[in-house]
Amino acid sequence: MLKKIFGFGTYERRKFINQFAESIPAGATVLDAGAGTCKYKPLFSHCDYKAHDFAAYTGVEHRYGELDYISDIESIPVEDDSFDYLLCTEVLEHVPRPDLAIKEFFRILKPGGKMILTAPLGAGLHMQPYHFYGGFTPYWYQHFLEKYGFDVESIKECGKFFRVYGAESQRFLSKLTPKGGIQWLLFQPFKAVLSLWFRILMPVVCYFLDEYVYDYKEFTAGYFVTATKP
Repeated sequence: MLKKIFGFGTYERRKFINQFAESIPAGATVLDAGAGTCKYKPLFSHCDYKAHDFAAYTGVEHRYGELDYISDIESIPVEDDSFDYLLCTEVLEHVPRPDLAIKEFFRILKPGGKMILTAPLGAGLHMQPYHFYGGFTPYWYQHFLEKYGFDVESIKECGKFFRVYGAESQRFLSKLTPKGGIQWLLFQPFKAVLSLWFRILMPVVCYFLDEYVYDYKEFTAGYFVTATKP
């Protein structure tokens, strides 16, 4: 429950990917496109899991997992119709031409193959300089998935306005805190008081408002998309 409230984006994303993994029969071929650290690999232990990434980011504390393919995502070195399933999570914003990634996914999935995508709707700069887009709307997914031949099964939002507001409330206090020196030390008593509101009460209140009261879907952390190749 705590992760659902205080780290809802990560929690909901992993839940979505875990459900996808559980739906896959043993021995099926799976490609994790843009796998990075391969943190979802354990969820696919019953599958023939392969990991891909461009492996060019050299940011602090980022270590790539064991990759099977290293290439641009628009040109993955595998044959047509190679995989039964594909996942691509929080990657499209880092691709100069994400529409061409969708085209490539269609090429390498087998007929009847299923794919899931996740990406933010709005995100601060990260993994620089490989951050090209602020986010993706449901209309972007609908347009480009259909353009390249996919059948869209579902596009589901990851939280709504208040869940996003609660998450940003936690971020607000971290950004407000001075970095080092006497200012940091003097700020600590105020931070202890502010933390009660910004890091505890606000996320909890926002969780219940989002879940049970309001339905403001115009604001969301991102979308969870499922599509199939006919």
